[in-house]
Amino acid sequence: MLLKFTKMHGLGNDFVVVDAVSRKVFFNKQQIQKLSDRNWGIGFDQLLVVEPPTHPEMDFRYRIYNSDGSEVEHCGNGARCFAKFVLDRELTNKRIIDVETKRGAIQLRVMDNGLVSVDMGTPSFEPKDLPFNAEPSNDLYSIMAGETEYWMTPVSVGNPHAVIKVDVLTDSEVAEVGRRLECHDRFPHNVNVGFMQVINSNEINLRVYERGVGETQACGTGACAAVVAGIKQGWLSPTVTAHLRGGDLKIEWRGEGHPIIMTGPAEKVFEGQIYL
Repeated sequence: MLLKFTKMHGLGNDFVVVDAVSRKVFFNKQQIQKLSDRNWGIGFDQLLVVEPPTHPEMDFRYRIYNSDGSEVEHCGNGARCFAKFVLDRELTNKRIIDVETKRGAIQLRVMDNGLVSVDMGTPSFEPKDLPFNAEPSNDLYSIMAGETEYWMTPVSVGNPHAVIKVDVLTDSEVAEVGRRLECHDRFPHNVNVGFMQVINSNEINLRVYERGVGETQACGTGACAAVVAGIKQGWLSPTVTAHLRGGDLKIEWRGEGHPIIMTGPAEKVFEGQIYL
């Protein structure tokens, strides 16, 4: 099968996006792994598949696959790329787009300056919602990575995150601790691990080790998780700029019961076709 695709990125977090509205497309795990290989395939952090909605009030459904072939619930950078893709391909002319994902419905707003604002839904700090094996109602939880104890805030923003506040961001800590905690036995479905350095109440530096992928240039859900964790702990204000390796995201959260609003760019790199 000849597959047409679009290569996109959100702050360096890169995607292959496929139109499964105009033509039905199905992928198995081995195909996704081959496509994601940066030497033998196209190369991407995640594959986004745009499908018709299953509910009449929705505009689209989209599915998200990690480079290892696993399907995940949510991706903030991918959501922004999705919005740009469906407009560029003239699959819709709406600037406010309602979309089904594995984690539920989200709403995307494409602004006149080209940035995309995503209603990421309300976060949950309940361990059962990640899931995370622990008693509920703690602000911080202790967890061991090898012989070292870390204090983290577990939070679900549609997918599971563990946020660790650090004084200094180092390559070795992100790689080694991220790898150990991603598949820690207290996270039955594995977890994304964020390392957050607080600059001031309105700014953070952030690096994220994503489950099934490793560290990426940027993680939209990771930025949302880090900011809401920082607000919950009293370290951050309701509007925060998150500095990631690939660029900046604006994250807004007004507290319990309110949705997280993430705003940032999305870019098309090229279009192509490849035989599966």
